Parts: sequence; structure tokens; C-alpha cells
Amino acid sequence: MRLAALLSLAGLTLAHAGSAPKSPGDIGSAAAEEAPQRVPVNPGYGAGFIFTRIRYQSAYSRGWGRRGGGAWAHDYPRGDWNLSKLLAELTFIRAETEGTNVLELDDPELFKYPVAYISEPGDWGMTDEQAERLREYVLKGGFLIFDDFEGRQFDNMAEQLRRALPEYTPIRIDIDHPIFHSFFSMEDIYFPHPLVNVTPIYWGLFEDNDPTKRMLAIINHNNDIAEYWEWSADGWFPVDITNDAYKLGINYITFAMTH
Repeated sequence: MRLAALLSLAGLTLAHAGSAPKSPGDIGSAAAEEAPQRVPVNPGYGAGFIFTRIRYQSAYSRGWGRRGGGAWAHDYPRGDWNLSKLLAELTFIRAETEGTNVLELDDPELFKYPVAYISEPGDWGMTDEQAERLREYVLKGGFLIFDDFEGRQFDNMAEQLRRALPEYTPIRIDIDHPIFHSFFSMEDIYFPHPLVNVTPIYWGLFEDNDPTKRMLAIINHNNDIAEYWEWSADGWFPVDITNDAYKLGINYITFAMTH
């Protein structure tokens, strides 16, 4: 199914391209002004799936990030909301479509939600207590999605993971892994990063470091699939590539909820 059909099902359109920012550099400020009115934060625990994003302090500045709103908030909230709409329309997952979560790792509420998304982990930092809570969350069945980081930013992501899960090592995976076929059977996962000239690499974190056992995390290195989600109604990026980015997100959530 092409993106235009997916967006139509979800109540989104491509008609806003004329009001889009004039350059990618203006994207973040425009989203910050528009989207908070559209997507309330933390709708509260219920029967449905709620997209949950992790808010963190920067590993470098010890503040809330380099950008206004923090690196954790890149593509928030429209990316989270748009994916939730498509999950609800296209799958049997009862996804909440009126709001999404923003939680910190030491918030006890996190354990109510089985999937957590961490944006820009090249800037991600944790307290010791948060590292302990992350370990507890993952070992109790939680699933992590890392997205939106490139190159040597991988090093900080890996360092933070080692603090929480020192016995686990990221293992590179390819299109043959079942996560890429859990709802949509994908033919290509190496579509380009929306803004940076890099080649995507996919890594998994697995129980006992065994790729045949439970996946604990999916790591999108050299990629930013939420950028495509965020701007899918504004015509910034090619339709077919945006379509594949949505397929990845839906596959990730479906896989996490069924394994």
C-alpha cells in the first residue's frame, strides 16, 4: 500500500506542503510551535498501546539537550502521533491516537508500557538510578527502539547501554531478521537517511547475545525514521521512502508486542 493511501486511512493528508518550513533548518522550530496543541502528553494508562518516548538529560551538557526541547524531543510530537494513527488504522493493535507518552527512565509509570523509543542516543545520558531502572525494564520484558543518530554517535549509545546491560553486546542484523517481516514483509531496509549522507545499519540486542532468542532492542544506526513520520503530511521527503519508514515503525511495534 502506498503512503497516500496510508495517510488517508489515518486522517492525514499531503495537502500541507505549501505551509511547510522553507528549509530543513526551520523544521524543528515550526514543529515545536504547532504540534503541542495537537498531541496532549501522557494520556494515562488504558487498554490500548501508547507510544512512549524517553526524556533524558544530555550526556555532555548534563542539561536537557543541545536543542530547544532537548535532543530527546527530535521529531516529537508529530512523528509519535502519526505512527500511532497508522498503527491503529492498519493493525490489530489498539493504539492510542489522542496522545503519546513522554517519560523518564526512573519514572515508575514506564513499567506499564512495553515499548520505549529513545531519539538521538548520541546525546543520551542517564543517572546511575536510571541505568538500574533501564536494566530492570528490559529484563522484565521491555523493548527499546533507538533512532536518529549517525557515525561516532554510536559510541555514546553503546556506552550508556553498557552501564545498564554490561553483559549484552549489539549484534548487526540484516533484512532476513523476522523483525523486518512482522507485519509488512519489507524488500528494502537500506533506504537513505532523510538528512545525512550515510548508509543505515541495523543492530539488535538479544537475550544471551543469541539472535535466535528474545530481542531486547532494535538500534537504527545511521538512520532517522521518525523524521519521515513527522513530515509525512508536508511533502518534504519522497513518498516511497516515507512509506518504508512507516513500515519499519509498524514492524518494530508489532514485533515487540508479539514476541
